Amino acid sequence: MSDRETNTKLEELETELLLEALLRYYGYDFRDYEPGAVRRRIRESMLAGRISTISRFQDRLLHQPAFLERFLRGFSSTGLSMFSEPGFYRAFRMRVVPQLRTYPFIRIWHAGCSTGEGVYSMAILLQEEGLYQRSRIYATDLSEEVVRQARVGSFHSSGVNQYAADYQKSGGTGSLSDYFRKKRNRLLIEPALKRNIVFSEHNLATDGSFNEFQVIVCRNVLGSFNQRLRDRVDSLIYDSLSRFGVLALDPTDSLETMPSEDHYVLLDEENRLYQKHSSSVIPRFVAMERKEERLF
Repeated sequence: MSDRETNTKLEELETELLLEALLRYYGYDFRDYEPGAVRRRIRESMLAGRISTISRFQDRLLHQPAFLERFLRGFSSTGLSMFSEPGFYRAFRMRVVPQLRTYPFIRIWHAGCSTGEGVYSMAILLQEEGLYQRSRIYATDLSEEVVRQARVGSFHSSGVNQYAADYQKSGGTGSLSDYFRKKRNRLLIEPALKRNIVFSEHNLATDGSFNEFQVIVCRNVLGSFNQRLRDRVDSLIYDSLSRFGVLALDPTDSLETMPSEDHYVLLDEENRLYQKHSSSVIPRFVAMERKEERLF
């Protein structure tokens, strides 16, 4: 066996031991995350901490909680901004909001909320559509530090022009500045917009369903999971959605190959909006689509 092969096997063994230690000591299960994503995050953390081996990195994680939080933060979505991908919010207004108007109370789960940009964008949308007062948004993420930052609702003012431009493209009906107050170089979300948002830690790899929702937003999340974990999350989401509830995925994701694929109808392909139906309803939609295909 060559030195390179030996080093690769040693790295794989050390990584397995690290992931097992995180599970047994902290309860964080990364064993079914996409291996490349896990290795990349470990290497980035080792480089930032100037740590030479995975064994020493494991020791640091187990004995320094602050170091663990920085590691966990790497598994949360980054680089997001207010109303990023405005086409999604425009499609949500057109395809989903009319259905939400029929509910006396609306529960939305934003899984993988990161630092809260998408959560507050959704809150603004609901406010403008007259739905916020009868809505509750549950915003969750793996990292306690990320959730704490999202709860504060503070963003650097350098991005305000891009936020405002994307807000207008998303179908915004007012001025984005109505929802912020500026303090030095920070933009602070108005307290009224936080009133119906619940921030909490939740681990999609290990935690279960905690409510029934009319909408679940799970964007920029599934790409880090292997197929087994994707299947688990698929089941968790399906069990958490009410009948005719809407699932919003990232444009790079789809329900293809997922166990519950046949229990959804695609509302918007470009923006990955799906509506849940019971199994008794699905065949009728499938039959209609197949009939149309034969006609053309």
